[in-house]
Amino acid sequence: MLRYLFIDFNSYFASVEQQEHPELRGKPIAVVPMEVDTTFVIAASYEAKRFGVKTGTRVGDAKRMCPGLQLVRGHHQQYIAYHNRLVQVVENCIHVESVMSIDEMYCTLSKSQRSDEAAIALAKHIKQTIYREVGSEMRCSIGIAPNVFLAKTASDMQKPDGLVVLHRSDVPGKLFELKMGLRDLCGIGSAMFQRLQKNGIYSLRDLYEADQKKLRKVWGGIEGDRMFAKIRGEEVRVGETHKSQVGHSHVLAPEFRTHEGAYAVLQKLVQKAATRLRNYGYLSAAMFVKVKYLGKESWKSIMSVQATNDSRLFVSALAQLWAENPHRADTPFKVSVSLCELVAEQGATLPLFAEFEENKALNKAMDTINEKYGRSSVYFAGAHLAVSKGAAPMRIAFHHIPEVELEDDSAKKKRSH
Repeated sequence: MLRYLFIDFNSYFASVEQQEHPELRGKPIAVVPMEVDTTFVIAASYEAKRFGVKTGTRVGDAKRMCPGLQLVRGHHQQYIAYHNRLVQVVENCIHVESVMSIDEMYCTLSKSQRSDEAAIALAKHIKQTIYREVGSEMRCSIGIAPNVFLAKTASDMQKPDGLVVLHRSDVPGKLFELKMGLRDLCGIGSAMFQRLQKNGIYSLRDLYEADQKKLRKVWGGIEGDRMFAKIRGEEVRVGETHKSQVGHSHVLAPEFRTHEGAYAVLQKLVQKAATRLRNYGYLSAAMFVKVKYLGKESWKSIMSVQATNDSRLFVSALAQLWAENPHRADTPFKVSVSLCELVAEQGATLPLFAEFEENKALNKAMDTINEKYGRSSVYFAGAHLAVSKGAAPMRIAFHHIPEVELEDDSAKKKRSH
């Protein structure tokens, strides 16, 4: 029985740019963080993909691969605005059960929508409504199946603008016909791919034919059981999850590829992360920092802290970690920071010191000012170089949709009068 309808917006960032700028339609474009050959493509239009350009391709290589490639600097606030519009348009057709990422969502079919005819008619209606109310360039592939995993897989089978229905009776036959590899399946990243290969699983056929015990061993627990069930079209209920970490990463612009520049950007990122932590109602007991260097091994370090969401404490911890960084003369390329080992603030045991209350009041005051007058209106001084030069603006990771009022330096809270 069909239960789920999965929507995957095709080449999402590039499609938004082509929708906004008619002169880019039908042309090969690459969305980039900055227009330099040493950075990487964020997204490519289908016209560029035909030449082999894809997410993660080095810009210099992409220009050689695709003659006439046009580089477009990403407009992340615009992508969020389109995302919100698309969610609302789909919601007007059928309730959106879950937003999986900036370009993916799924819906649960009602009993009257579970026949092939009804489900396909609904999918076509969604496509037509998006075309009419959002724009002709916002194409999507829709998969319909008994569970979310197969619906997602079906949405990947025909791109762009696809519509594929998978029944339990189609499994495993249609899966074996796919040109997709294991890495194309939802839930199989690079580390899991390597573990599968070490256990003699190299293809979709190998994965399907592996017994449940073997998959439990590969995944190291219940996720193996879930994969065994999902690939057979069975319904898999997963309990509510909570965040495991809050963080940011940023590819440094050329002018920030110095020891001092990288530190300033990290200071800005850790303060943004602490703000989000407070907004989500979590405390963090550890901070992880990583810096990638050109031609050198990455430097990474972690520090345990008393569970907190205090910006000043994280700023101090970062300073201590940075003092131990031996790569002062090397060229940093990318920085990232994660606040991890999260616990819910509600119910947590908090320090009973006066300094804690003072810091809590300071954080609240800073959050209030930044919410009212724009992000980074006030900040700790270590981030000044990055803030003053506009480094590390709001960026979208596909599985993290930023909250503009929390992460965009230029955003101000809309206030009623």
